[in-house]
Amino acid sequence: MKLDGGIPLDLNQSGEAARRLEEMGYSGGWSAELDHDPFLPLVPAINQTEQLQVGTGIAVAFARNPMTIANLAWDLQLHSQGRFILGLGTQIRPHITKRFSMPWSAPVGRMREFIKALHAIWDSWEGKAPLKFRGDFYSHTLMTPMFNPGPCPHGRPPVFLAAVGPKMTELAGEVADGWFSHGFTTESYLKEVSLPAFAKGLELSGRSRQAVEISIPAMAVMGTTEKELEAAAVGTRQQIAFYGSTPAYRPVLEHHGWGALQDELNALSKQGEWIKMGELITDDILQTFAAVGTPVEVAAELWRRFADVVDRLSFYSTTPSENHVAAVEKIQELQGA
Repeated sequence: MKLDGGIPLDLNQSGEAARRLEEMGYSGGWSAELDHDPFLPLVPAINQTEQLQVGTGIAVAFARNPMTIANLAWDLQLHSQGRFILGLGTQIRPHITKRFSMPWSAPVGRMREFIKALHAIWDSWEGKAPLKFRGDFYSHTLMTPMFNPGPCPHGRPPVFLAAVGPKMTELAGEVADGWFSHGFTTESYLKEVSLPAFAKGLELSGRSRQAVEISIPAMAVMGTTEKELEAAAVGTRQQIAFYGSTPAYRPVLEHHGWGALQDELNALSKQGEWIKMGELITDDILQTFAAVGTPVEVAAELWRRFADVVDRLSFYSTTPSENHVAAVEKIQELQGA
């Protein structure tokens, strides 16, 4: 199981943070699309590392189009000498339509076409076929020499797809090189709902399980004192509540019999009651979504939950704390056992 860390979005910090990840023995580092662009911080991260894989975890696909993403990914793959991973996600309808002012419809079908369009564009740059992609959502039929960067000597970047629901998860197994299981998941939901859907997608594509990497950003509440644990728990409760308020993530709560909680959280979110939302997350819910305890205890619990099904694991956090360092060392120890 590979261990990945977070790359901060501040361009003045991302390079040093990536260098530290590499020194600590991490396999990769992910940026996220939050309050800054997710692609730019990867440039200093690449510049200050030699072996660390870097990727977007995730970039919002539907805020862009396949051609712009294809160019960005190609350039980063060239610059990193083959160390870049393109991680994509859909976001949810209100953000796509109200924040990005972009169209939203049939997210699974649109994402399937988005990834196929990427492949068609890259095929044209590699000289495999003229660019003649026509779909229901995207059409790319013009590629003149001036705008063709040519083949990448390091190969095309792998495409990872973020998915929570069964249909999008199935799509990850069908067309992607990797699958991000969202941090808002549980061991039970992953193994009983997500993995069967993922396996169905693999079957449709005729690929083996080894052909697609599974990555999970695991929620963790770590501390060496009661004060540290309580502070970490408050933040994680609010994070669980934030995701739980979104209708798209309701199936995870329903899987555990907590469907009614989604209605309460959604109503409070519309009132801006973020603190109250976190207070609705009980200890049982917290411990179902997150591993809780000392760094060593958290590492052992995450290993128990995911080592047999996940290829890559990261902590649901951007910058590794000293507690994260201790947890990573324990996981590395378990890997070597």
